[in-house]
Amino acid sequence: MEFITKIISIHPVTHDVKSFRLEKPRDYRFNPGQATDFSVNKPAWKDEKRPFTFTSLNEDPFLEFTIKRYSDHHGVTDLLHSLQPGDEVIIRDVWGAIEYRGPGYFIAGGAGITPFLAILRQLHKEDKMQDNTLFFSNKTGADIIYEQELRNILGANAVFVITKEDKKGYLHTHIDEGFLRQHVADFHRPFYICGPDAMIAEINKILTGLGASPEALVFEK
Repeated sequence: MEFITKIISIHPVTHDVKSFRLEKPRDYRFNPGQATDFSVNKPAWKDEKRPFTFTSLNEDPFLEFTIKRYSDHHGVTDLLHSLQPGDEVIIRDVWGAIEYRGPGYFIAGGAGITPFLAILRQLHKEDKMQDNTLFFSNKTGADIIYEQELRNILGANAVFVITKEDKKGYLHTHIDEGFLRQHVADFHRPFYICGPDAMIAEINKILTGLGASPEALVFEK
């Protein structure tokens, strides 16, 4: 099913990420971590669908999406970042395999944080953040989405990794086997993984090699 909805507001999050809040269709619901197929309601773009994750909560009176612009593609995200409040977009039914299965480790690369935002916000609201840890990798500190909010939610359990600069307060490294051996205390907990496909595949391979159960790896298949 398709829903045509208007943009209520647009706010910058980082130099290439914006938050889009939309009018919420009546009785439209999702589980934290889920996504929908999204397109711009313009004749040449209606069928150019892209998956984006909800970063709002069900109880919010709006739908929120946190979207990174890939300007080199000259595609949907480039167009989205040129839109204004009042413009229309099309959303569809919800889908997605990422869901919370209990305390564990969230591993995100770049815009791969977006499926986890609604989950972490919901857990924080319900005071259920205990025993969850986030490993969040970006190229530079300027690329980190909602850094301060994540620090507020997770405290010392928010671990920020940056790969292209050495900056105080961040780990200058990569999330690889050595990193996971050093920072994971229990490989029998759930692991939530989202980022580029190659990263997901590599992290899953490392985790299973270190004793994690394949059934405990939560990612978009």
